[in-house]
Amino acid sequence: MPGLRSWRRRSTSTTAVPRKYPDELRERAVREVRATGRPVAHVARDLGIHPEALRGWVRQAEADTGERDDRLTTAERDELKQLRKEDAELRRERDPGMP
Repeated sequence: MPGLRSWRRRSTSTTAVPRKYPDELRERAVREVRATGRPVAHVARDLGIHPEALRGWVRQAEADTGERDDRLTTAERDELKQLRKEDAELRRERDPGMP
């Protein structure tokens, strides 16, 4: 039917998706929340950022500095990503007929 979106799963691309917010804005927003103690929602509104995006960045910054232990640090996430990639490569070498 015209006008209806297809709900089939789209193929995933290997190219990186551009970030919606520049790194400088992310860093500035997190720094402002942490330095001033202002509520995330207020800082997000002032900077034109979605509050949940900023809340996630603040949580990640807290994990990276050891203030939280309920999330992986950025370094741990990067290491896990690399290990998964290496694992997939080794599996392909071991089983060449498998995808």
